[in-house]
Amino acid sequence: MSGLDGRTALVTGGASGIGAACARELAGRGVTVTVADIDDAGARSVAQEIGGTAWEVDLLDVEALESLQLRTDILVNNAGVQSIHEIAEFPPERFRMMMTLMVEAPFLLIRAALPHMYRSGFGRVINISSVHGLRASPFKVAYVTAKHALEGLSKVTALEGGPHGVTSNCINPGYVRTPLVTKQIADQAKTHGIPEDQVIAEILLKESAVKRLVEPEEVGDLAGWLASPAAGMVTGASYTMDGGWSAR
Repeated sequence: MSGLDGRTALVTGGASGIGAACARELAGRGVTVTVADIDDAGARSVAQEIGGTAWEVDLLDVEALESLQLRTDILVNNAGVQSIHEIAEFPPERFRMMMTLMVEAPFLLIRAALPHMYRSGFGRVINISSVHGLRASPFKVAYVTAKHALEGLSKVTALEGGPHGVTSNCINPGYVRTPLVTKQIADQAKTHGIPEDQVIAEILLKESAVKRLVEPEEVGDLAGWLASPAAGMVTGASYTMDGGWSAR
């Protein structure tokens, strides 16, 4: 019914949060999903649940990714981390690591997947960006920089892939109810000098018209649609799911 029966997908950071939600949604549409994560136990758990396979992978090992060849129809670049520091105090090694994980690794995975997608005349690259791929916030220099770079990578992929039946899009959620955001609450409280119970209302949702966190399943639903034949003319786009944050 979804037009995706028999297709294959690779979801990075698929052991939890947004990645797991995307994996479940795609599996529900008839896709055979590879759940990729450095958390082997988590990846195996999700893969077993959805009838997929697990791939324990360290995406920081970029040399191993350079020679990779992927036979996947759908690629979801989701893996990411966050750090909260002022620029003057941001550890350079942490900045470099975040660029590697959230920019270089997606580039290498797209590079590895496109030849198969081109040969089959079908491909979907779905990049989990963020409202921070379109807007900036203080104390998040590496994350904001990486997500802005991912937006550019996605658009170039769309332009090159279009003639071959390959689309590339970004999903730009606001704060999603994931372990990554839960950790941020404590970090933001420390950085801003306020109690944790004030962080969600006064910082995380301050710019949103809809005052709640995004649910991972909402992101997964959009990823499922972007992967479908119905979205064949949607490419080079950035789909906000931020409760109105970027409308300001």
